[in-house]
Amino acid sequence: MPLRLATFNLESLDCAPSDPSWFEARAAVLRPVLGALDADALCLQEVNAQHRAGAPQRSFLALRKLMEGSACAGFHLVHSTRPGGAGPADVHNLAILSRWPITAHGQIHHDLVPPIKWRPLHGGEPLPLAFDRPLLHARIDPPGEPPLHLINAHLRAPRAAFLPGGRQDGRWRSLSHWAEAYYLAGLKRQGQALEARLFVERLFDAEPQARIAVCGDLNAEAHEAPTRILQALPEDMETDAFATRALTPLERRAPPEARYTVLHDGRPVLLDHILASPALAAACKEVRILNMGLADEARVSGPVKGSLHAPMLAIFD
Repeated sequence: MPLRLATFNLESLDCAPSDPSWFEARAAVLRPVLGALDADALCLQEVNAQHRAGAPQRSFLALRKLMEGSACAGFHLVHSTRPGGAGPADVHNLAILSRWPITAHGQIHHDLVPPIKWRPLHGGEPLPLAFDRPLLHARIDPPGEPPLHLINAHLRAPRAAFLPGGRQDGRWRSLSHWAEAYYLAGLKRQGQALEARLFVERLFDAEPQARIAVCGDLNAEAHEAPTRILQALPEDMETDAFATRALTPLERRAPPEARYTVLHDGRPVLLDHILASPALAAACKEVRILNMGLADEARVSGPVKGSLHAPMLAIFD
């Protein structure tokens, strides 16, 4: 059975009751993209949740409205929740949509990698470096096919993290404060990549030939540490002993000139990825990155109707 798998950062998908026309303007841009993907399974990042009067927790009003009338209408939906809370966070949730039943799902947030306790170099109490968002796992069962495991990830962007006392009047107090905070952001990003890799190892332990895909906005290119931790390719490990557990970056199947998902100040970068286990990668026939007309995130002015990230689509036989 053919399978079309996609990942797409929706760039803070939201809707405001005070201005419903703005959501409709965004939906008019995003729905044709969902139609072009025509995905059977779709990993989404940056999905905001909205408050409803009288409801105990937020819900995905904007996402469900976007799905209506799109290629994803009627799809099964699972989503992340705010760590430590019962409902979704207000911003930057993860969601997985599937044409086929989702038979199991859950999120991973410091289940395998504990927060690092960091003592600020400029003084103060130890600071736990918690990951900004969880990982979202779903098991999908296509009819008559082995299960498909999806891990949806949105790793921290390479921007300076919170540092107690690091800023004053909205500005960094010193270059050394900023440099320490930037270093902490890197620890968070690589730490969550490690947690995703360890979860993949558990899936392989249970099923050596598992069909696994880690999808999402990794905020890192293929040569950077978080992506390399996830891939665990033989050239990095300097041995073929674990090649059956490596994750192949499927962007290598796209034309070289199309291998970017973000434009930053005129420079094309590949921050969004689909990393596939050997059993899944062997069936991949084509990869498309829908980046035609992509706006430059460093040069755009005003609200963005579509997204500053291009979606990636992998087609399997």
